Amino acid sequence: MTSEPVLVVGGRSDIGLAIAHRFAAAGHAVQLAARNVTTLAVDKADIELRHGVAVTLCELDILATESLPGFVDQLAPLPAVAVCVVGLLGDQAAAETDLKAAALVMRSNYEGPALLTGLLANRFAKRGHGTIVGISSVAGDRGRARNYVYGSAKAGYTAFLSGLRNRLAKTPVHVMTVLPGFVRTRMTEGMALPPRLVAAPEDVAEAIFRGVAKRKDVLYTKPVWRLVMAVIRALPESVFKRTNL
Repeated sequence: MTSEPVLVVGGRSDIGLAIAHRFAAAGHAVQLAARNVTTLAVDKADIELRHGVAVTLCELDILATESLPGFVDQLAPLPAVAVCVVGLLGDQAAAETDLKAAALVMRSNYEGPALLTGLLANRFAKRGHGTIVGISSVAGDRGRARNYVYGSAKAGYTAFLSGLRNRLAKTPVHVMTVLPGFVRTRMTEGMALPPRLVAAPEDVAEAIFRGVAKRKDVLYTKPVWRLVMAVIRALPESVFKRTNL
C-alpha cells in the first residue's frame, strides 16, 4: 500500500471518520467527502493534528448524480483508495407505503454509491492502479421482512461490486466488498443488538485497512457473520418465510 491519498465518501459517519483516522495514522493524506462538508472542519483539524497528514474537504451530495463526474474531476490528486461508506437505514414501515421514503433508501444505498464507485473505478483503470472499497451490508444477503427495502438496495450494491470486481480482475484495480454486520454507531443507537455480533467503528476501520493491504475480495468485519449468513441463506424458502429474523 502506498502513502497516496485515501478518499472517504460518507466522511461524516462514525465509520467514515474511523476509516479516515486509521489510514491517516499510516501516513495517508485524507479526502473527506460529505454534504455540507465545511461542518467537518473540527474533524479535519483533529486528523491533521493527531496524525500529521493533510486533509481535504470535498462537497458531495451522493443523490445529485449529475454532479458525480464533476466531483471525480476535481479530486486532486486522484486517490489511491476510495472507500464508499454512504448509507441510509431509513424506516421500513414508512418505506412500505411512502414511495418517496422507499426511493430515498434505494437511491442512498444503491444508485448513488454504485454510480460513484463505477466512475472512480474507470478513472483508476485509466491511471493504472487503485482500490475501490464499497461498504454494503449483510442485510443484502437475503431479504427479510423487517428491512427488505434497505436490504434490497444493499443487495444491489453487493452485486454491482461483484460485477465490477469481475470486470477489473485482470487489471491492477482491485474492488473489495465490506459486510460489517451490526456496528455501534448513531444509526443503530437505541437498537437491541446481540453483543457478540456488534463491532465498533474502529474495528471496521482496522479490518478495512488490513483488507486493502491483503487485497481481500469480500470482507465480513466480524468473521462470525460469514457463518450466520451462510445459515440464513441456506434456509429453504418454505422455512424462511415463517421466521422472524
